[in-house]
Amino acid sequence: MGTTGKLEEIIMDWRTLGVIALVTILWRLFISLDKQIALWESVSSGVVLIILGWFIFGYLYLLSKRETSWIISNKMAQGIAISVCALNIYVLIYYAQRWHRLMAETEVYVPQDYLLRDVRYAMLVLAYCGIIWATGYLQKMHDNYMLRTADMPERRKAGASEAMFSILTDERSVIVILGVVFIWRSIISFDKQIVLWESMCSGMALIMLGWVLFGYISSLSVRTTRPTVAKIYHGYAFALFTVNIYAIVYYGMRWYKIIYLSGSEEALIPLDFVFRDIRYFVLVIFYCTTIVLAKYLERASEECEYLIKKGESA
Repeated sequence: MGTTGKLEEIIMDWRTLGVIALVTILWRLFISLDKQIALWESVSSGVVLIILGWFIFGYLYLLSKRETSWIISNKMAQGIAISVCALNIYVLIYYAQRWHRLMAETEVYVPQDYLLRDVRYAMLVLAYCGIIWATGYLQKMHDNYMLRTADMPERRKAGASEAMFSILTDERSVIVILGVVFIWRSIISFDKQIVLWESMCSGMALIMLGWVLFGYISSLSVRTTRPTVAKIYHGYAFALFTVNIYAIVYYGMRWYKIIYLSGSEEALIPLDFVFRDIRYFVLVIFYCTTIVLAKYLERASEECEYLIKKGESA
């Protein structure tokens, strides 16, 4: 194993990821001791998160371009890379807006705001850690395994629930979802304001979609026959779980501000409503990518029993 391979193994080791999570918690506890988060503290947190996210995206993109004897792993790497890219764009826009408000001193805080922001930050870090962990096992399967046969058996007739998910994970369904979201956000942003009922509709739709996907991908990890592939599902399901928690905390804070702090709402930055729409849209893209990825994950689950190590094929 070369130096690069050894470094990859160290970074993707669960102990390394545990250290990253622990350092994150300690860092956020330290900067929250005064119950405030200053600009330099927010910049430090944001820059680290941004660098981590784009590093993961770059690695997954390169992994998806490697030749392999197990073709579906390329599709899985591409799908996870796109979902990470969407999450990265969300983080970029969020921190650009946050830093602008901190510099302009227009931030409005809810009770225990600093603690809730710490929870959200920790959820994003844990989401990236879950994806790194899943990527480690995906890389091993990608490089070390191949299909024993090119002749896959026909799939059994799907039941009602499986047929529903088959329709949901179709690319055309994803296009419809994205189209509906784009039209919806365009309509509610026409007056350059987002009121409580509009925010609740947007948030609840996102939260429900996230938990449905989490349950489905978790079920795939139970159905697969190869433990290494199951760990890929576990890692991505964990990342999805943390993003769902992030969405719940974010919208909880947002709805509280709209209800109780409407008279002292933070001053809007230029085109604030547009940036919020973009953030919402890329978060939907994250979930929609997960919808398409679920199809490849299910296919990988079916192919598990036909995989063998490349050394055994000689």
